[in-house]
Amino acid sequence: MAGMAADPRQRRAARHAQPAAEAAAPAPRKKPITVERITDAALEVVATEGYDALTIRRVAAMLGTGPSSLYAHIVNKADIDDLLIGRLCSELVLPKPDPARWREQIRDVCAQIRDQYLRYPGISRAALAMVPTNLETLRVNEGMLAILLAGGIQPQTAAWAIDALSLYVAGYALEISMIQQRQKDPDATWVLTQDQLVDRFEALPQAAFPNTRQYATELTSGTGHQRFDFALALLIDNLAPQAPPV
Repeated sequence: MAGMAADPRQRRAARHAQPAAEAAAPAPRKKPITVERITDAALEVVATEGYDALTIRRVAAMLGTGPSSLYAHIVNKADIDDLLIGRLCSELVLPKPDPARWREQIRDVCAQIRDQYLRYPGISRAALAMVPTNLETLRVNEGMLAILLAGGIQPQTAAWAIDALSLYVAGYALEISMIQQRQKDPDATWVLTQDQLVDRFEALPQAAFPNTRQYATELTSGTGHQRFDFALALLIDNLAPQAPPV
């Protein structure tokens, strides 16, 4: 047949010849370390292990590298905190300030922040005692300030109100996260139902705790975010718009 070697010995030798060595496939390149990947890995650590587990070494291990690789992109642990809060803030939807609905709008922004914090156990600690530099965090601060100013709140009052609201939201989310973590402990015998708390309060000595005994139900009441909404209303509803000039 055309193209076939005439000598059968040559054909046989060709069938048993060692195949030519193929060029070794290049090793797959590692994905480069970026600020985005560091933030993703840090969020994964917090989501699966809690904020207390978040360290530069743990984030590096999550990325399959050493801590030194991260220092080309971040300065320290506080830098990661800034990135985390910035990422959460990027998820917030800010309304166009409406002077007629400013209280409702600021409540909604605070509730959005709360819900973002509660997605990641303990992450609101990263927002405490932090000077915001991330542009997304500053975007949220700017949005909250615009809402309050549109409602007629004086600039200094608005500035301090944002600080107080942010502090309360972070503290509330942190407490909820701590309770949820402790409830996972099989030895958490301190966790009591409302009925058990009422029973304990009502068993206190009458002479020393008359009000606690009488109002045990009120002291232990509240479901879901009822207490959050109550405290937020105390802060927001007491902000007085500036009187228009005469």
